[in-house]
Amino acid sequence: MIYLDTSVALAQLLADDRSPPDRLWSETLVSSRLLVYEIWVRINARGLARSHREAVDDLLGRVSFIELEPAMLARALEPFPVRVRTLDALHLASLEFLRSLGQEVELATYDQRMLDAARSQGIPICTWL
Repeated sequence: MIYLDTSVALAQLLADDRSPPDRLWSETLVSSRLLVYEIWVRINARGLARSHREAVDDLLGRVSFIELEPAMLARALEPFPVRVRTLDALHLASLEFLRSLGQEVELATYDQRMLDAARSQGIPICTWL
């Protein structure tokens, strides 16, 4: 299972220089419900809602979402081994929650700060991006 970070989703949607391989979209993908909000905020900020709606809906339709449970929110309030931003803390807490349930999950991200934070917690990284 692969935890999809916003940086990878946006790279796909916005045709960045670095975009994920097609192989990613055939994997089992999971993310926090935050992904929906992060994507739409950025798409709307760029004025791309009309032109990108179908692509966003298609991408989000490939992802299973987990809701922010009280235990995950509580974990995000605790310190992390490295400095993290608020939304990263929530994503990392979501990843930890999945792992606590025995799920084997790798993080797919292009965000260096998120990579550093995940590695500091022993979270496996999807290395073939």
